[in-house]
Amino acid sequence: MLKLHQMHTFTYLEWVSRVRVNTQAVLKRAQSIQGQKLPKKQWQSAWLLKAVTCIDLTTLSGDDTPSNVHRLCMKAIQPVRHDLLRKMDMHDKGISTAAVCVYPSRVADAVRSLKAANSSIPVASVATGFPAGQTPLESRLQEVRSAVNDGATEIDIVINRMLALTGQWEAMFNEIRLFREACGDAHMKTILAVGELETLSNVYKASMVAMMAGSDFIKTSTGKEAVNATYPVAIVMLRAIRDYFLCTGHKVGFKPAGGIRTAQESLVWLTLIKEELGSEWLHPHLFRLGASSLLADIERQIYHEVTGQYAALHELPMA
Repeated sequence: MLKLHQMHTFTYLEWVSRVRVNTQAVLKRAQSIQGQKLPKKQWQSAWLLKAVTCIDLTTLSGDDTPSNVHRLCMKAIQPVRHDLLRKMDMHDKGISTAAVCVYPSRVADAVRSLKAANSSIPVASVATGFPAGQTPLESRLQEVRSAVNDGATEIDIVINRMLALTGQWEAMFNEIRLFREACGDAHMKTILAVGELETLSNVYKASMVAMMAGSDFIKTSTGKEAVNATYPVAIVMLRAIRDYFLCTGHKVGFKPAGGIRTAQESLVWLTLIKEELGSEWLHPHLFRLGASSLLADIERQIYHEVTGQYAALHELPMA
């Protein structure tokens, strides 16, 4: 699908600049994944619980307050009603979301809430001028350092799309390396904002540069663009992850984000990851779902499987 030159022939940046993506092959693969049969009944519930454990439960709103961040954290600790988990014999399996994700100014609130609840769920913070990434470099670096100092153990950075669109791959690599250093021991997820990269070839190139620069994850979107996580884009990013693993032996994680709202969609994403990268990637240390409203629909589907009826709005806790 990807017409690649041999890496040993060029430096890595020269190699990246020569990559071309076969768009029609990507679209055909995306169409096939959407047409596959998905798990049903108890198997569906098991896969949905797997999806829950991979969610970065997120609030990135202008009206975020300590109180709604606290509520988010409590939901992350108990994402599915205890009585429903008990009926599935999963009440003692430590089901929680993978992380909570907030703005840098709300990191301390999240850390405080989780610590008070004696929870080890990681706090992730967006940074580097999220969502546009257009603030001065030093401001973006300071935002990363501030979030880490407040207790964030995962940082979701955004790339400077101008560098990708103008083919300045070395400059983009150098910026991401600086963010990597500022993160210290915190995991770094690099948001490509794929809806603004114009071509699938740019998506692949940006994916490779981000991984070469030390990203622990590559992430599709901020959730603020007109186009967010789509299957064609995901396939290109997953193939980049696979190529990088085959070349280096290093596994990089993947996080689709933006517009993922239904339980059925989460099953498609899990299926795609399993088919493209294998079961080893179906764990929170290598796969995350960035979502704010997805959890509510997953809990609704689990309620239906357990009780045989759909929950009224007042019967499930707010996410």
